[in-house]
Amino acid sequence: MYLELNKDLTPEQIAIKEQTHRFAAEVLRPVSIKLDKMDPEAVIAQGSPLWDVFRAYYGQGFHLSQFPEALGGANLGPLDMHIVIEEMAWGSVDFGVALAVASFPFVYAAQFAALTGNKRLMEEIVLPFAADREAKHIGCWAITEPQHGSDTLMLGTEAFANPETAGECRARLDGDEWVINGQKSSWVSNGTIATHALLFLTLDPSMGMAGGGVAVVPLGLPGVTKGKPLDKLGQRALNQGEIFFDNVRIPRDYMLVESEGYATVLNMTLATANAMMGALLTGVARASFEEALAYTKTRRQGGKLISEHQVVQTKLFDMFTRVEQARAISRAAMVYNLSTVPPALPYSIASKITCTQAAFNVASDAIQLFGGLGLCRELVVEKFFRDARASLIEDGCNEVLALAGARDVLDSYTA
Repeated sequence: MYLELNKDLTPEQIAIKEQTHRFAAEVLRPVSIKLDKMDPEAVIAQGSPLWDVFRAYYGQGFHLSQFPEALGGANLGPLDMHIVIEEMAWGSVDFGVALAVASFPFVYAAQFAALTGNKRLMEEIVLPFAADREAKHIGCWAITEPQHGSDTLMLGTEAFANPETAGECRARLDGDEWVINGQKSSWVSNGTIATHALLFLTLDPSMGMAGGGVAVVPLGLPGVTKGKPLDKLGQRALNQGEIFFDNVRIPRDYMLVESEGYATVLNMTLATANAMMGALLTGVARASFEEALAYTKTRRQGGKLISEHQVVQTKLFDMFTRVEQARAISRAAMVYNLSTVPPALPYSIASKITCTQAAFNVASDAIQLFGGLGLCRELVVEKFFRDARASLIEDGCNEVLALAGARDVLDSYTA
């Protein structure tokens, strides 16, 4: 276990860290390794160990970590959240993403209902999720489309307000209902297992992507269909798949945000998601480093443990440094941005880019230290490497996010 440099952690925070680490070690990692070798259809099939994990997570109330105590939640603070997310991803980043995203629609609905007094949203969406201990309510974040990926996140750029860039998944108001048509792409996390979507839509195409809206959509409604689960390189315990909407009707009360507030909410969502990605991939980097460190203390070459060879020592220390840098920037970004309105988006983007790249580099170095053995599917470092590679693209590819961050820095940073 790493040295905790924050000497101000409370006994409660230390207990949360230890409880989450046990869950990650005893439940998340072994099941994610098992699911990694399975066909995507089998991963989500009835009887799959995937569902045991979801039920265990909900059963312990982890799904309510961001909910207020009045609704039975833990009401964790930003630092608490970082600790929990890093520990979860240390065990399994694929489950870390899946379980975090599972609460997205319900957290947003709870916040919106609290601000507006929307009783229907509270009674029909929020309270059933708060009472759930069997994972019957699973959320997804549906934003990416077949023709729109990272470009949907380019806040502050000319393209964002260009009508030619408007999304294809759209909603129009018809009396007291919104009618939704269009498709979300195969990269929707929890896409084919979710019961509810936090759906990012186009409401006013003349405004481009700036004319968006955000709705909570139950996915059992008429007109909703789903594609097959995606078969992908890494993070294979994370179900992903496309969702189709054909004249799907939702109550007007289920639309949380309309065009005039869309950019603000997208900014907050991106800041939160990228901060979470930083924490998640810090966990992957740390897990890779710890596996490599333990191996170098048992493997002998040249008449001594390879940990005693200087070239190995320098690589290990470089890996250690990258992990500590990742934790420093991701904690700073999360603590600030989850407690500040509006958030400072470039810092979350910097966290996401820094930590995902660190995880990829550390996992690659771990394989190098394992030698040929590191390429074997039976070793967890090979899985960590594939999982880390996926993170350079998910929640916005790093190259495009850097442009969005640069735009914000140019507009707001004062020398």
